[in-house]
Amino acid sequence: MTTTVPDDEARVPRARWVIAEPVIAAVGARAAVGVPGVVRLEPGLTGLASQVARAARQRIHGLAPAPTEGVRVTADRSAVPPILRMSVDLVTSGQDQAGIVGQAVQREVTRAVAHATGLTPQAVMVSIMDIDTYRTGAR
Repeated sequence: MTTTVPDDEARVPRARWVIAEPVIAAVGARAAVGVPGVVRLEPGLTGLASQVARAARQRIHGLAPAPTEGVRVTADRSAVPPILRMSVDLVTSGQDQAGIVGQAVQREVTRAVAHATGLTPQAVMVSIMDIDTYRTGAR
């Protein structure tokens, strides 16, 4: 994803920076697991395949891959600014109401991504894959 930052005085583009979807996913994953009631993220089948490929690519280049399992990002780059949509698959604690945890994840992921990247996701879809009755989540 490419964003051009205008010069404040001249209003002309002065810088161009690129934020890749895996970076946005890592920010979202970190925010999601920090929400009380979230036990863990679930990568799903598609997430596992892309995670393995991404981790292999980063290890070849000597980079430590940031965890993104359970979070997928799609970006419509034809729009200005780009339109982000995120999906988060997770397991909640049996001690908390799943719907409330899901809403909290939506708010926190949106806030964290906007703060870290300057781009606000248009949608953050949360899928609760399981409820772990034995765990209490991130508290």
